[in-house]
Amino acid sequence: MAQHKSAAKRARQAEKRRVRNRDIKTRMRTLVKVFQQALATDGAEAAEKKLRIAERELRRAASKGVIPKQRASRSVSRLAKQLQRLRSSA
Repeated sequence: MAQHKSAAKRARQAEKRRVRNRDIKTRMRTLVKVFQQALATDGAEAAEKKLRIAERELRRAASKGVIPKQRASRSVSRLAKQLQRLRSSA
């Protein structure tokens, strides 16, 4: 346990951030999974709506520093490619 006042405060701040980051990451991953399920079962229209929601959450996580900005861009790009594959095959 922290011995100094400042170290105790740092520990409290780190715990708050850990919980917030976990919640943001969980929501982000869930929305990506929802998009992929829509891709597999629903049509391209429904999947496109889910992609917009997932992209917004990925970009938000990146802007808050939970994930790197480049990882968010790469993930969005890959998800968009999946949607394009579905459209071109249909």
